[in-house]
Amino acid sequence: MQRDFGKDGWMFDLKKIQKMQAELQTKMETMQKELASKTVEATSGGGVVTAVVNGNQELVQLKIQPEAVDPSDLEMLEDLVVAAVNSAMEKAKGMSQESLSKITGGFKLPGFPF
Repeated sequence: MQRDFGKDGWMFDLKKIQKMQAELQTKMETMQKELASKTVEATSGGGVVTAVVNGNQELVQLKIQPEAVDPSDLEMLEDLVVAAVNSAMEKAKGMSQESLSKITGGFKLPGFPF
């Protein structure tokens, strides 16, 4: 007699687990498609550098205002770009974590950095 793990803790019901895995995989694929279409934006230097990142944590746009470009101080521009990109990546990571949390009920899945 096979017992249901959820009932009294003896055995896993393999069919239930496979069904749950398939449902979770479908939800994850849907989430990834949705995240790819969502973007977050972050700025640095008072708005002279803007980074736009999608929910899959890919940089999709970088805007630099002309006043941010000083040929004698390219290091400052580089720092502003890094700051804007890092901030946008953090926002995208938060958006991904929020979406994943909705699917998993807050349970962290191994292999997911967010």
